[in-house]
Amino acid sequence: MSAQRVGRLKALAGSPRALRHGMNAWPPFAFTGIRILEISPGFRRVRVRLRRSPLTSNYVGTLFGGSIFAMTDPFWMLMVLRSLGPGYVVWDRAAEVEFVSPGRSTVTATFELTDEVLTEIRDAAADGSKVLRWFGTEVVTDDGTVVARVRKQLYVRLRRAPAG
Repeated sequence: MSAQRVGRLKALAGSPRALRHGMNAWPPFAFTGIRILEISPGFRRVRVRLRRSPLTSNYVGTLFGGSIFAMTDPFWMLMVLRSLGPGYVVWDRAAEVEFVSPGRSTVTATFELTDEVLTEIRDAAADGSKVLRWFGTEVVTDDGTVVARVRKQLYVRLRRAPAG
């Protein structure tokens, strides 16, 4: 596997604020009702909202399942990548979504990455091994009703030194 690269435009979004604004303008989010409300300093907490509207509703009037998943898709990978730093390769490896109840109103998802989890990943990857770690997020309505549970599995390892 080659070294992980970030595109030039994406690399410009070095601050949480710049990344939030850039992602909110990104067509896959901007045109699907997905809005990033918060990216904390240090990339340890992200909050995302998906509004229910005629454009984000399916045939039976509930939120599109694909939009619910899309609102959660990139954040665990971005948070872990930014928190571990350039010495690590971080990729999404697998995902699961469990739809618990119909999304009949606006929903939010909150992602929180702790120091303990980062230490666990660093320790497991210290010898060059690949680390496979699951992260979970609930998508909820304003009253706390769980609409979906999304799990993402990340692949993490130390970046290999170039051969030569």
